[in-house]
Amino acid sequence: MATLPVAHILILPGWQNSGPDHWQSRWERRYGYRRVEQSDWMRPLRGDWIARLEEVLLGLDAPAVLVAHSLGCLQVAAWAAHSRSTHRIKGALMVAPPEAERDDLRQQLPGWAPIVREPLPFNSVLVASTDDPFGTFDHARALATQWRSTLHAIGPGGHINADSGLGDWPEGHALLQELMKD
Repeated sequence: MATLPVAHILILPGWQNSGPDHWQSRWERRYGYRRVEQSDWMRPLRGDWIARLEEVLLGLDAPAVLVAHSLGCLQVAAWAAHSRSTHRIKGALMVAPPEAERDDLRQQLPGWAPIVREPLPFNSVLVASTDDPFGTFDHARALATQWRSTLHAIGPGGHINADSGLGDWPEGHALLQELMKD
């Protein structure tokens, strides 16, 4: 009896990509996960980011688990609302989604508002901190409800990025491993 290939883990960074000390980059190096590269990290276009995710998923030989940070979370929601390939996703870890509809962020990230708020057609966990400068905890809680994601609060943790001092973020990796069991 043939065994199915293990799910591919795809890293979806946010605006400006994830630098070398970000937990996403550390996981990529440590575990061999694959980053979905974008053509323009500084001026992200929602349609381009969605198309790139679709392109990568269609080239895989097994299901994928998405590991999204910040704008990558909004990318997942927008992609899922339009793709016919959602069956290829085993689950998604959504970390620190920004409030792209906030005036200051809307100017920096044109085209990302309104945020897609439809239920995700796969299991997901949304991780949020109580002091994220790019999105309030109430915003994260509302998105978790709308996306039908399990909400996981980490307390004060900023934007849950390299500046948060998480290192390899083993707690986050444990959440990913738990998500993959479902």
